[in-house]
Amino acid sequence: MTLHSPAPAAPPAPAADAFGWLEEVQSDAALDWVRARNAATREQLAGDPRFAPMRDKLREILDSKARIPAIARRGDALYNFWRDETHPRGLWRRTTLAEYRKPEPAWETVLDLDALAAAEKENWVWAGATCLGPDYRRCLLSLSRGGADATVVREFDSVTKQFIEGGFHLPEAKSRLEWADENTLYVASDFGPGSLTDSGYPRVIKRWQRGQPLAAAVTVFEGEKADVSVGVSVDRTPGFERTVFSRATDFYNALEFLLVREAGADRLLPIDKPTDASLGFWRERAVLELRTDLKVGDTTWPRGALLATFADDMLRRPPAERRYVPLFLPSPTRSLAGYTVSAQRLLLTLSDNVASRLEELTPGADGSWQRRPIDAPFPGTLGVSTLHDPLLKDDPLAEHYLLTAVDFLSPETLSLGRTGTDEREVLKASPRFFDAAGMRVEQRFATSKDGARVPYFIVWPPGAKEDGDNPTLLYGYGGFEVPLQPWYAAASGNVWGGHGGVFVVANIRGGGEFGPAWHQAAIKADKQKSYDDFIAVAEDLVARKVTRPRRLGIQGGSNGGLLVGAVMLQRPDLFNAVLCQVPLLDMQRFHLLLAGASWMGEYGNPDDPADWAVISRYSPYQVLQRLPKGTALPPVLFTTSTRDDRVHPGHARKMAAQMEAQGYSPLYYENIEGGHGGAADNAQRADMMALGYVFLWQRLGDAQAALPKVQP
Repeated sequence: MTLHSPAPAAPPAPAADAFGWLEEVQSDAALDWVRARNAATREQLAGDPRFAPMRDKLREILDSKARIPAIARRGDALYNFWRDETHPRGLWRRTTLAEYRKPEPAWETVLDLDALAAAEKENWVWAGATCLGPDYRRCLLSLSRGGADATVVREFDSVTKQFIEGGFHLPEAKSRLEWADENTLYVASDFGPGSLTDSGYPRVIKRWQRGQPLAAAVTVFEGEKADVSVGVSVDRTPGFERTVFSRATDFYNALEFLLVREAGADRLLPIDKPTDASLGFWRERAVLELRTDLKVGDTTWPRGALLATFADDMLRRPPAERRYVPLFLPSPTRSLAGYTVSAQRLLLTLSDNVASRLEELTPGADGSWQRRPIDAPFPGTLGVSTLHDPLLKDDPLAEHYLLTAVDFLSPETLSLGRTGTDEREVLKASPRFFDAAGMRVEQRFATSKDGARVPYFIVWPPGAKEDGDNPTLLYGYGGFEVPLQPWYAAASGNVWGGHGGVFVVANIRGGGEFGPAWHQAAIKADKQKSYDDFIAVAEDLVARKVTRPRRLGIQGGSNGGLLVGAVMLQRPDLFNAVLCQVPLLDMQRFHLLLAGASWMGEYGNPDDPADWAVISRYSPYQVLQRLPKGTALPPVLFTTSTRDDRVHPGHARKMAAQMEAQGYSPLYYENIEGGHGGAADNAQRADMMALGYVFLWQRLGDAQAALPKVQP
């Protein structure tokens, strides 16, 4: 068995940190501490008579064969990765569009990950495949041990269904790869000392020839140690081939360079664009998505706009000489959620008051564009992906796209559409996993501390009244420009809403519900606004008698774990249960742990006294230590994963240990595998989810009404 490669060591915690030793992820002392708390938590939660039925129901949903198989087109085949109770690690499989249309498609297994893991005695978790078109025979498979972000990469033949003897192979690392051609890769990986950034991502890109030892690969691009990472993208569209290298100088800014060959030599041409703008190429055109305002001559294009120009102008002319055409301009309630392209058209997904709309744009030869709204389900969340393959000379699916539609009470449907018309063919529909009869959804608005209007959704169970006595779960994220749009929550619909619980989603600042401005309003020095917004929603729920503090719980993961950790300490009187998952909590050291340095663009630099003056006011680990003795806190369950190599498990470990030292009794559960997602397979995922829901019902439901808040 191959041993796990160790995570990069973080600088030792300061002596003043009594629980710094818990940052030693795999140390015997730390794991003994974890196992003891896991056992105590399982005794309280898994011993509850509600646990087993919940776990089994959640596992049934996760393993359901009736759910829609997600597909990705590669040449003539549609590929899917599928897990169920028979294949917990999963099958990589394929079929044709004609078969996929059938209620029961015939699938051809390409790789059985369960069989591979058993044969190699490895805990493999699927992390994706990068295949070389147009035949898509040669593939680079990424396999994770236990769900970590770091992967092993191996070359695979999708026709023979075998790993290629002597093919490309990378040891475990946070690698990024792109095919240059059949015998050449661009590789960003861990090449040894000095090859990684402070965030633990690759700093160096090499060109690697088939048959060549990795050590002999030629370095073609380098970033700096303080960068987040480097990257490369290869566009192999015939006649429009482009290779672009990039340096992510922080989470939101990147320097980009076009590889050009002149006078028989390669050189990198800097691309003159705003560093925080996203640039995409589409044949002879370039598309620019702005995160800050862009002034060109007498015109100022606003942040959140999507602009088009010709690629040659973008690459060869100074900005003042480029002719930009606006494809989308934001408004206070409308923002760009994304775009995709077919052979001839561009499809926009827009967010309109946190619900999706679609538009179709057709370019003219003179640079003008025709716009057509697409009739699609509303309100709800739409997802669009085109099926066009630019590497195929005659592509029968050049103007086809897949459309997913979903909302809180309606399960997902998948349709096949074609540009130029609103007619679509329903390919698949997910079954209803809970009875929505009598349930309803509302969108309401709370007023934050500074007067901002903050939207939130309420999913009401049947028969619920505004009597101030509903068990209510408030969920939020509020970071990294990630929007929380409606989704079909099959799990909570069963084990929460199906038993009378109210579910609330807060669209707080820091997220992406209203574009870059909504996000940028709550980062760095303004991060507290995310927490003010979340508190405002909670207060509104109480004021409007949706619930009361005794019945109100909060949930968040990752940045959302930081959110609920912060508001738990700022307003402990508002809540009676806190489900804090894979969280950031020690914000004085987040930038020193695993990928944490990459998030300074969101939070700031704790080593900068001015930044720390802001961060220290909300950093949960430090705020906890300053709490007056006797402060009552709501019950909390922390969950994380030993194999999370993105957000360090030390955050949750140290917070729980510090609470114990101050006389509190938090619950703590750490899955030994699972990565940042918290679980490596559906069995683990169902188990972790059931622990969380039992905790919520114990604290917020009638059966445990007498349980007090824990006081030291």
